[in-house]
Amino acid sequence: AKDAAAMNALIDVVFPVFAIIAVGFLAGRTKVLGPDSAAALNRFVYYFALPPVLFVFPARQPIADVLNWPFIAAFLGGALLAFLLLLALNRLWLRRGSDDMALFGLNSVYPNTSYMGVPLFLTAFGPDGAMPAIIATVFGITLMVGGAIAALEATRAEGPTTAKVIGQVAATLSRNPLLIASALGIAASFAQLPIPAPIGNYLDLMASAAGPAALFALGLSLYGRRLRGDVAPLSCLLVLKLIAQPALTYVLAFHVFEMTPFWASGAVLLSALPVGAVAFVVAQKYDRQVGVTSSAMVLSTLLSVPTLSVLLILFGAG
Repeated sequence: AKDAAAMNALIDVVFPVFAIIAVGFLAGRTKVLGPDSAAALNRFVYYFALPPVLFVFPARQPIADVLNWPFIAAFLGGALLAFLLLLALNRLWLRRGSDDMALFGLNSVYPNTSYMGVPLFLTAFGPDGAMPAIIATVFGITLMVGGAIAALEATRAEGPTTAKVIGQVAATLSRNPLLIASALGIAASFAQLPIPAPIGNYLDLMASAAGPAALFALGLSLYGRRLRGDVAPLSCLLVLKLIAQPALTYVLAFHVFEMTPFWASGAVLLSALPVGAVAFVVAQKYDRQVGVTSSAMVLSTLLSVPTLSVLLILFGAG
């Protein structure tokens, strides 16, 4: 029975998720869709498909389920501990500057919760099971991406004041459609606002496109990325992201904080996701560690196939 359940988890959840990513990659490889198509599809997912998911699911849930503080503490705590390990490794071995460390930190702890986590949880647990991925997306973008941008802004500006850095980061995050949609969804949940049927049906239709479109766009974006960058930091980042972070999150979720098994396993699964696509956007914008970030994104996605498969089997997904 256990072997059958394990096989079901692989077939029902892991195969369709990574198959769509592979199809997207093949679409780029065979030139059926080119670089312009990848950019257009990514914009569709980022601005039109994912925001309805991040709004409508929190809006329909009680605020206590949306703001599950033990889950948030375990998810962020695992990321913080992994980042502290990176700082120790940098002091002992890597010896890089603060600007490089901002990107290394993002690569070592920021999981792809939006493009991969949301579709994975929708596939594994159904529409009612997407909340962990949505909440992780909100806090991941706000704190992890926001923190990396703050560090980069502080290092590139001439004598920046704290208020200036905070203002620049706040302005950047305030234009993020994923954060805007999530904030509105949480506000609607807090106020217990009903969603009119026509608007709800529209949002549901748009949200149904988010999963396959995000996975396909991820695969299409992976094509053409060359593996380059320093081997030492790249190896370090992959170990931290795919092994250390989920292991630390497991300890916090199952042995430190109290939560249901679903939320605990969700925290571990989300922490085991590969490097988030937003990390590459940040690297390109600030022209720092673009090669390492691109390679970390590609390799962590490939290497996450066995690690996520094992975790999904252990947690009985599918």
